[in-house]
Amino acid sequence: MHAITVREPGGPDVMEWTEVPDPVAGPGEVLLDVVASAVNRADLLQRQGMYPPPPGASDIIGMECSGRVAALGEGVTGWNVGDEVCALLASGGYAEKVAVPAAQLLPLPEGVDIVTAAGLPEVACTVWSNVVHTGRLAAGETFLIQGGSSGIGTHAIQVAKALGARVAATAGAPDRLERCRELGADIVIDYHDDIPDALLAATDGHGADVILDNMGAKGLAANIKALAKDGRLLIIGMQGGVKAELNIGALLAKRASITAMGLRGRPVEGPNGKGAVVAGVREQVWPLIAEGKVQPVVHDRLPMEEAGSAHALLDKGGVVGKLVLVAPAGR
Repeated sequence: MHAITVREPGGPDVMEWTEVPDPVAGPGEVLLDVVASAVNRADLLQRQGMYPPPPGASDIIGMECSGRVAALGEGVTGWNVGDEVCALLASGGYAEKVAVPAAQLLPLPEGVDIVTAAGLPEVACTVWSNVVHTGRLAAGETFLIQGGSSGIGTHAIQVAKALGARVAATAGAPDRLERCRELGADIVIDYHDDIPDALLAATDGHGADVILDNMGAKGLAANIKALAKDGRLLIIGMQGGVKAELNIGALLAKRASITAMGLRGRPVEGPNGKGAVVAGVREQVWPLIAEGKVQPVVHDRLPMEEAGSAHALLDKGGVVGKLVLVAPAGR
């Protein structure tokens, strides 16, 4: 098969479409003929040598894909050769074939084509595991998504709105702020402004009950200031650094909590494993898509062979939603 390989850590130009050995479905796994994959921020870090895949996983980039079941490993039930699916991956998505634990497979959501579905597993599993499962966002609460026009952001706005929350979103340009409004955001804030002050003003001093943040250290103090009493800050990224000073007094005064959660390195099994997250998404998020309350947001589709161009585009900024990489089988 062919796959995107990385010659050496570096810029988008180090990625090459080359021939590599076919993967094999082990016990409990399914082999997929990949139709499409999608680009995530973590992919850019992996290309630069800063975010290696978990031990035992493929070195090929790609944390999600869609495709057709080509073979079933030992002990796999509930799936058949030829089924059209999408999947959450530890790695390996930028390829013509990939082996994935059966517990990480999802049927295509009703009304979503197989190419578009490639951009759903990572955002859906990240948002559900953080905002719904851990953050316990409830109807009537206020939810703040930092980076509302991103892949995660465009999905999180819609899920939170479908849950009955009041949604606030940040973005860095008027057109992206408007797109957040179109997706359901009640409050939009330019992230160049004072985000806590703007949010507190828009919520009569209440703040956010739940915040989903991808900046990490850079946004820590502001996020704590923006939290409501009993608020929950959920950190899923480190784009703004890894170390910051924490005002525990401010946290105590608000009875607030901070949770930092990754998805890629989780085990497959167990109460907090990927299989449980995927099952939750299938049960609670896929019906929202079928009802039209949540829709995939795709900025552009590019041939998988041009993954380097897709990385450069995401790195440049201005992408709204997901960039999908279409494999030869999807064209």
